[in-house]
Amino acid sequence: MTDEQGHEGVADLGFARVDTGRAARTGDPEVVYGAGKTPEQVIAILDRLHATHPDRAVLATRMSDAGLAAVRAAHPSAVVDEVAHAVTLGDLPAGRGTVAVVSAGTSDAPVAAEAALTARVYGAGVEVVSDVGVAGLHRVLAVRDLLVAADCLVVVAGMEGALPSVVGGLTGVPLVAVPTSIGYGASFGGLAALLAMLNSCAPGVTVVNIDNGFGAGVFAARVARNARPRAERSSQDGAPS
Repeated sequence: MTDEQGHEGVADLGFARVDTGRAARTGDPEVVYGAGKTPEQVIAILDRLHATHPDRAVLATRMSDAGLAAVRAAHPSAVVDEVAHAVTLGDLPAGRGTVAVVSAGTSDAPVAAEAALTARVYGAGVEVVSDVGVAGLHRVLAVRDLLVAADCLVVVAGMEGALPSVVGGLTGVPLVAVPTSIGYGASFGGLAALLAMLNSCAPGVTVVNIDNGFGAGVFAARVARNARPRAERSSQDGAPS
């Protein structure tokens, strides 16, 4: 597909130049960032991407309530995630590997939901573990077996942002930490959590920006999709499968 100037992999909609060639370059199609766009603009981009990739889901994130309602009206088959403020159009791929999305508190749910949905759209199986913050360490200890069975972890936390360090000290699974803007005044809109995660003493903790569930979901899905099958890992590592 070309734009009016003949550029390959671009669809010029006037208000947006949609990257229709991204899937060929990276394995994943373009995603619509809904914030700041009108509902009509979001629908037009979704339509073009869906027409380009009818065999896989197209994702729109950070949608307004009006945008979600407009997409639902235009496409009754679209799946709306009210918690993530996101919508998918088309069938989700079969999941390869497992991403565990772990959140510290219920208030972190929108960011965790965005990460979980993104990982599914990007082709990973997903397990969600909610409300296991460090104020009650027994809660995260109780789900350790689930965490170590995953191929990648997304750990979402606000306040002081301590949960990724705790999880990183309990597991050897690749981990991406997501600071959220949840917390009282001295959390500075997530800056305290971001700095705590960047300064984690647990090895192997990577960090995305504040409230960036989308970025974490993409990273985690790519890790999980490329992980060795668990039976193969167990055999090569000398552990029982």
